[in-house]
Amino acid sequence: MGSHFQSYLDKLEAISPGLTPPIRNTIDALIPKHIKTFSFREHLTGLLLGNVQSGKTRQAFGLVSAAADEGFSIFVFLTTDNVYLHEQTFQRAVRYLDTFIVCGEDEDVKFMESRVRQPVMIVIKKNNRVLKRWKDNLAASKFCDGRPLFIIDDEGDAASLNTKINQKQQSAINRHLNDIKKLANSSMYLQVTATPQPLFLQASTTGWRPSFVHYFPPGEGYLGGDFFYCDPPSACIRLTPENELDDLRNEEMIISEGLRLSLLSFLVSGAHTLLSKSAEACNFLVHPSVRIADHDRIARKLGEYLNEMLIAVSEDKMEEMLRGSWEDLQKSKSGLIDFEKMQDFLKQSLNEEKIKFYVMNSIGSNIVDCSKGMNIIVGGNSLGRGVTFPALQTVYYCRTAKVPQADTFWQHCRMFGYDRDPDLMRVFLPPSLLKLFIELNSSNRALIGQIAGTNTEGISLLYPPGIRPTRASVVDNGILEVVVGGVNYFPSFPQRKHIKEVDDMLAPYSGQGICETTLNGVITLLENFESESKSDWSNVVFINCIKALKASHAENKAMLIIRRDRSISKGTGTLLSPVDRTLGDTVKNYPVLTLYRVIGEREKGWDGSPLWIPNVKLPEGKNFYKAE
Repeated sequence: MGSHFQSYLDKLEAISPGLTPPIRNTIDALIPKHIKTFSFREHLTGLLLGNVQSGKTRQAFGLVSAAADEGFSIFVFLTTDNVYLHEQTFQRAVRYLDTFIVCGEDEDVKFMESRVRQPVMIVIKKNNRVLKRWKDNLAASKFCDGRPLFIIDDEGDAASLNTKINQKQQSAINRHLNDIKKLANSSMYLQVTATPQPLFLQASTTGWRPSFVHYFPPGEGYLGGDFFYCDPPSACIRLTPENELDDLRNEEMIISEGLRLSLLSFLVSGAHTLLSKSAEACNFLVHPSVRIADHDRIARKLGEYLNEMLIAVSEDKMEEMLRGSWEDLQKSKSGLIDFEKMQDFLKQSLNEEKIKFYVMNSIGSNIVDCSKGMNIIVGGNSLGRGVTFPALQTVYYCRTAKVPQADTFWQHCRMFGYDRDPDLMRVFLPPSLLKLFIELNSSNRALIGQIAGTNTEGISLLYPPGIRPTRASVVDNGILEVVVGGVNYFPSFPQRKHIKEVDDMLAPYSGQGICETTLNGVITLLENFESESKSDWSNVVFINCIKALKASHAENKAMLIIRRDRSISKGTGTLLSPVDRTLGDTVKNYPVLTLYRVIGEREKGWDGSPLWIPNVKLPEGKNFYKAE
């Protein structure tokens, strides 16, 4: 083990004991296969995949340290264009990478004076001006001459990709990143994210689709999608009215019911946490919409309601406001702090104005210190993409979208993480958003389940209709393939192959009615069919779709319809008879594979020999996305 990696592990273990084993696992998986074998003559792109707030930055620092031991000496760490997140990452790098020279984005002189006598890490934002300046700095320094460049792209699915790909142009940030890579004869470009949907939908020729991926599971104590968004719903979920944002925008209403209950739940949780000294902070996140006006309005309404509570203290009416929330939390939290002690603590906190407010958006605060005390954070887009909120116990969420994007909404799950008390967790949201997040969690399981080893081939993204995997601007429409559930797909120009093998496999089936099989059984059958043209029909596409279903923990069940001695013309616009189409349409939740053994008469365009033709119908309510 090299000195840089060991130093990093020692530092991490001293500050946060118990976090090093998962990092060692990542190093053991990636260093021998992709770093030690690096040719120093190529530009290689890989993906480090984790869950939202599961420790991706710690993992990336571990890989950087191990790569320094293998001969890499210049590292560029890219963050999103967020001042708070950039500063957070920079401070972590300074703290943990003590064998590196760590440069902030304004430390040009420090970088030049380093002469790369030891590994150098430059932490910069994905900002047009910043990238151009550092591209020029790197070029002027000549440090990349003869040295490989190691680039870590945190939230690599955001901002880095070409947003003008469908206009046959190149966006500025994407162009700058390409130029930075080309400053060196070779580079390792490591994308780091929890939402890789747009990365897997890139063409392999662009250089932005990862050639390898390493998924690291979350560590012990992590609360993620399976905790919050399981089916049936988690005990921490509290449903709010469907259109409560309208009430929040009503100036005549002091506070809406759902927001009021979430605030009271936070106050009880905060009082318990600070009185029991189980943590130094307790935080409350409010994510209502993208509108700045909504953030200011809601922060003001929360403040006004706290003032009402202060008045209630003087009138001895505070108990009736808090009792219901205390009793609700008592159902899940054994040993919840005594009601009277909790009430006295909150009275003092309100009187002394100890509950802090932050508004985080493009014009609000970007530097938030919520590491101590009770804090309420209100905002929109700034609440996603890598920003970490410690001790987050209560979340109020009502943001909606006409066509939600899976990656964007999944990044909003700031409640995911390690330092949460599961018994005090409460998430307030409307039924439609709960349904959306349950579906997104299922899709996320399907994606992770498809990753075998470090292979990125054959991955299909699985989503219900009405949900896009990512923003349309970064996916080349010319290579995007969408297979829609509930639609019949068959080859117009099937190849005559494996007739005897299919005959033998289907011998037990009488050819009447509909019969049950497994997902694996469908895959085995599909492996025997091909079309004369992949643009007509590809068995690989449908096999990958079935594998995505398996990975999503779908029931291992499919239906077969077998028909023999069919007389059908080649190149027909339809395959199924009205009776068989209707029969297949009765199955909504499972794949249906219909197999016709066609006579193959010459007068109908065939070669005079029999052949099998498949028809695939995937479950309704499922869409499968893949880049060709």
